[in-house]
Amino acid sequence: MCGIVGYVGPRQCVDLIVGGLRKLEYRGYDSAGVAVVGPSGLAVKRAKGKLQNLVRLLQDAPTPGCTGIGHTRWATHGRPSDENAHPHAYGGVAVVHNGIIENHLELKSALAGRGHRFASETDTEIFAHLIADALDGGARDLEVAVRAALAQVKGTYAIAVVSAKRPDEIVAAKNASPLVVGYGQGESFLASDVPAILEHTREVSYLEEGELAVLTAKGIEIQGRNGEPVQRKPRRIEWSAVAAEKDGHKHFMHKEIWEQPRAVADTIRGRASLEQGDVLLDGVELPEDYARSLERVVVVACGTSWHAGLSGRLMIETLARVPVEVELASEFRNRDPLVSDRVLCLAVSQSGETADTLAAVKVAKARGAKSFAICNVVGSAISRECDGGTLLTRAGPEIGVASTKAYTTQLAALFLLAVKLGRARGTLSAEAAREHLEALRQVPLWMEQMIRQEAALMPVAKRCAAARDVLFLGRGAQYPVALEGALKLKEISYIHAEGYAAGEMKHGPIALIDEQMPVIVLATREPAYEKTLGNMEEVRARGGQVYAVVSEGDTHAASLAEVALPIPPAPPLLAPLLSIVPLQFLAYHVADLKGTDVDQPRNLAKSVTVE
Repeated sequence: MCGIVGYVGPRQCVDLIVGGLRKLEYRGYDSAGVAVVGPSGLAVKRAKGKLQNLVRLLQDAPTPGCTGIGHTRWATHGRPSDENAHPHAYGGVAVVHNGIIENHLELKSALAGRGHRFASETDTEIFAHLIADALDGGARDLEVAVRAALAQVKGTYAIAVVSAKRPDEIVAAKNASPLVVGYGQGESFLASDVPAILEHTREVSYLEEGELAVLTAKGIEIQGRNGEPVQRKPRRIEWSAVAAEKDGHKHFMHKEIWEQPRAVADTIRGRASLEQGDVLLDGVELPEDYARSLERVVVVACGTSWHAGLSGRLMIETLARVPVEVELASEFRNRDPLVSDRVLCLAVSQSGETADTLAAVKVAKARGAKSFAICNVVGSAISRECDGGTLLTRAGPEIGVASTKAYTTQLAALFLLAVKLGRARGTLSAEAAREHLEALRQVPLWMEQMIRQEAALMPVAKRCAAARDVLFLGRGAQYPVALEGALKLKEISYIHAEGYAAGEMKHGPIALIDEQMPVIVLATREPAYEKTLGNMEEVRARGGQVYAVVSEGDTHAASLAEVALPIPPAPPLLAPLLSIVPLQFLAYHVADLKGTDVDQPRNLAKSVTVE
């Protein structure tokens, strides 16, 4: 979840590292720091709070040197403070680390027994002590010392190490946390995510589990788990660095909401074949005999991706007529799930690095299930783990912590998969598939219409910004949208919000409704549409303020709401891609009105790569 940047080469590295950390600040912002090996040896500078605090520190105390590492932190062990900020140093060794050392208490106790004294509350500092010990004990190279330390550690890590004794190299290693190396001309780069180094190189390699890399100005050597050389052709990144900038929008989240028509169009492009009435799933192996033999699909996901999975359940069950379970990955991985070789495990993750989802895939695979991924990141850990392949959503980099375009592209990808399964299982004719795919191809145009209605949200946003609690209600395909709308609002505005199936309102939430509570109702034309209208009447009877998302031209539902927000006439299975847009805008404008940090809400980070 934290951000890592490293550089070795002819350039002064501090400005380059800080520039990379700016690109990764969405991954963590409790503190930041750099370690530079320069003319005077190893220098470490750290500061609590956002990156600008570190920038000011470096301006006051320039730190020359051409080899360095940097880090922006999201705390797991130890409170945010200068002392707990990375890099951590001991004995001329400095380390930055993403992940968790599970046996850190045991290791810390053993080191303390040998006379070591610790300056922080973090587990990461243990790495610096272990590596320094190995060097003092006769390890001939920094990489040997790093391997000696890793052999004692249990847990997850992406680490980068520099040493005053080896001023011209960085050693990095990965286990379950993302790490990418970049190739330059006479220089080498390191980061936890590509945007940090894209300004300087487009040639990259993603480290695999257990691999170690030695970076020097002359090049990068990648080694396997046992030290064997790994030959891997670098991958060229084609998307523009401009894609990671705000492009004139006030916040990344706002930009990413506006990008959704393009992102969904990219997800669909080349995959929906109207001529064949079928779907071409690049990167996914789905033989017809396997599809027909399926007993069940199990979706594993977390947060927003779990909400997408709930919508995907209805899509797949409706079109492919196969039972679908949607599991919170954190729950699935910690029990003894009933899966077999006739169960498809479908992992949904924006980053492809979500620790619980990755662990859930491994649990399912160990019990014989085939695994697919729906993911936004090429070469991610989850996509590498899934033996059935990965359906990339092609959303492009998503910087705002509150997911928007990643969510809608996941919905589009799930719909494509549902159509493909329906065709393969014989539950969906070519003609019916063509109708569904034609509707899907209209979604980007319909989303453009929704985006142009942004201003209509402002009266609702102003009312919700003054509220303490907000209730979201939906039925059928709109129930997961209610959950996602509530999550978006609470994530970035810090207003308590709950999403409920509208039919459950009388089983508890109705007790909360009074004149002070805004109630957002997703009242589009669903099979249980009339019942949703009844819920709106019940809210009004108790003084609640009803704001509704309605189908275009529906005057009845609109008449029951103080403000009605129409969406174009999409079929029920695709309507969630449209109805979520006003709820995303609602959350965004409420947060903006309240003055909260929209792109970096407190206590959250973009990619949850720790448990």
